[in-house]
Amino acid sequence: MLLVIDSGNTNIVFALFEGDRVRGEWRSSTDTNRTADEFGVWLDQLLSMEGIDRRQVNACIIASVVPAMVFSLKQLCRRYFGCEALVVGDEDVNLGIKVLVDRPEEVGADRLVNSVAAHSAYEGPLIVIDFGTATTFDIVDEDGNYCGGVIAPGINLSLQALHMAAAKLPRVAIGRPKTVIGKATVPAMRSGVYWGYVGLIEGLVGRIRHEFGSDMTVVATGGLAPLFAEATEVIQHLDFDLTLRGLLQIYRLNRPS
Repeated sequence: MLLVIDSGNTNIVFALFEGDRVRGEWRSSTDTNRTADEFGVWLDQLLSMEGIDRRQVNACIIASVVPAMVFSLKQLCRRYFGCEALVVGDEDVNLGIKVLVDRPEEVGADRLVNSVAAHSAYEGPLIVIDFGTATTFDIVDEDGNYCGGVIAPGINLSLQALHMAAAKLPRVAIGRPKTVIGKATVPAMRSGVYWGYVGLIEGLVGRIRHEFGSDMTVVATGGLAPLFAEATEVIQHLDFDLTLRGLLQIYRLNRPS
């Protein structure tokens, strides 16, 4: 079985594939102080709860946007699963696509993995929107090549910044407000963030399509994607497992046996 690890700025997702089937999926907060042993004991217990012996895991692949996490995660794979993990971004790992930007080494591993998966699942040039700690828009041409993108502050990050910078503004949860015009502080904040992000999505998608010079399919992923997809027609597909499938595809490309 293959263990895929997606290490983001906020959470780390561990998923176990048996062929094309996901046997289990678990999340941990991203903490650079956690050791390989801490991850190993935690993950071993979760595998046991699913009736899976960790000795059944014989391959691992890692994508991380937090460089400080990579060492512990590689140690986890080596010590607890007896295998050397593939790491997206290493020179010897083939993505199967070209990265057509000025500094390919600066592109987040998750963005490249999403691009690989999106190209395999959807036709034509693509815009992949990932609602994570940052909200990213990634451009994939019809040949599957990564052509650049846009990075905006994530929704929750924006709410946190608003609360921290203004003494009278409380911390609020994101949600779709019933009206655009807020009659109190909290509804006004929710409206500003929610409808502001809808405007951000529609505006950037329109500008990207105009600059790219063709119509483009828009795919959204990330936990908050459904909340915004229901408010705009520019998002055509929701795909929650995009990153995990991309990691599976990259592993098979590099170790087809």
